[in-house]
Amino acid sequence: MTRYLVRRLVFLLVSLALASIVLFVLLRMLPGDPANALTSVGASPEQIAAARHSIGSDRPLPQQFAHWIGQLAGGDLGTSFVSSLPVGPEVAQRLNVTVPLTLSAFVLAVLIAVPAGFLAAYKRHTWYGALLNGVSQLGIAVPVFWLGMILIAVFALNAGWLPSGGFPQDGWDAPGDAISSLVLPVVTVALVMSASLIRYVRSAALDVLGSEYLRTARALGSSFGRAMWRHGLRNAAVPVISVLGIELASTLLGAVVVESVYALPGLGSLLATGIAQHDYPVIQGVLFVSTLAVLLIGFAADLVQRIVDPRLRGRLSGGGVR
Repeated sequence: MTRYLVRRLVFLLVSLALASIVLFVLLRMLPGDPANALTSVGASPEQIAAARHSIGSDRPLPQQFAHWIGQLAGGDLGTSFVSSLPVGPEVAQRLNVTVPLTLSAFVLAVLIAVPAGFLAAYKRHTWYGALLNGVSQLGIAVPVFWLGMILIAVFALNAGWLPSGGFPQDGWDAPGDAISSLVLPVVTVALVMSASLIRYVRSAALDVLGSEYLRTARALGSSFGRAMWRHGLRNAAVPVISVLGIELASTLLGAVVVESVYALPGLGSLLATGIAQHDYPVIQGVLFVSTLAVLLIGFAADLVQRIVDPRLRGRLSGGGVR
């Protein structure tokens, strides 16, 4: 296990380094000049040159990249071209919205998808088993922004039960207002995510329900519930864990859509603002933190799979490479 952890850690660091290079290069290939965001319309070439010099965009690209990597090594995400404020504290503040939104939606989606997916598999020959399967197929095709607008119209504009968007200026110092402002976004993301997860849980449950080891356990006198708990649950969980990691990562990366619909000041809105203003440090900071989070989620999902499945631990101790 130690060798595995070291190998995965090295892989994570190499992936993060490669992602940093790709991110830096692609940003510099985009059309537009970040100096334009600092100057007024009709600025003279001298003013534009002075703006470029002030933000360092007139330096050679290798020198700009070395400067950025040096800042990252010191835990500094840089300084915004537009606001002249450190990017790190701004990203941390936006994470106070994005992380609770993502994690709450993920937990709610799992609570919906796991029992619904198992029921859809166990009762697949009944009308409600077919209904669950059909609803999950339909839910996959529903755009998250469309569902968000429907929920706003029903529960915010018509019923008036919840706010239609925004986040309190006091943030989590006003917990009641903060929670109520996240209810509709969380439900929106959770419903879309659970529709996809139900399919995977159903597929994994069908494999377990048709397995020889489950039938053998039942033939030896175990009840269905006991056989599923002792033998089926762990085997069904292994493929689902990998999907859960992918869904959590994609939800974090796709937060920009939900945050736009509900006007939430999260990472997504910060990224959109940075792109509109060609604010390279803000864009790099948000994408770097998002990339790091995705890599850590993948690492955690892989580790949990090896803890759950003894076969993977045996393969690992035997020196096999996954």
